[in-house]
Amino acid sequence: MKNIFIASDHAGFELKNQLLPFLRDLGYEPKDFGAYEFNADDDYPDFVTPIAKAVSESGGAEKGIIIGGSGQGEAMVANRFAHVRAVVFNGQYKPESGRYIPQEIITSREHNDANILSLGARFLSEKDAREAVETWLLTPFSNDERHVRRLKKLDEIHG
Repeated sequence: MKNIFIASDHAGFELKNQLLPFLRDLGYEPKDFGAYEFNADDDYPDFVTPIAKAVSESGGAEKGIIIGGSGQGEAMVANRFAHVRAVVFNGQYKPESGRYIPQEIITSREHNDANILSLGARFLSEKDAREAVETWLLTPFSNDERHVRRLKKLDEIHG
């Protein structure tokens, strides 16, 4: 089984618990960083920081899923760490103008080698979250030279 880190604050607590068996069914062994019980007054940095540290210390090789109300604050915390490339997903936008917009989950993996998926539990159904997680986990990084070059520049920012 492949490891996957997972954590949530109170806003993502229910969705995290729904995703744990789903991840196991996909062949992953989730390492749960909490929250372990619902506490409406908890703070997302307390749960996101340990995952971001673990992914950072792996040089970006490990992957994690963090879940909060919108996913935005959680991604902000995670992206403060070297080698972490957290992407927010809280629903695919569909333009009214008929323009084509590529699915951001796929692009985040193929182009950016995102290693943390930050989900907005207040905007996603369990079904939408499952589809996003499965797509994200199954989409490989393209290894295109231009994307590798850009990721190296990101890593240089942290020194």
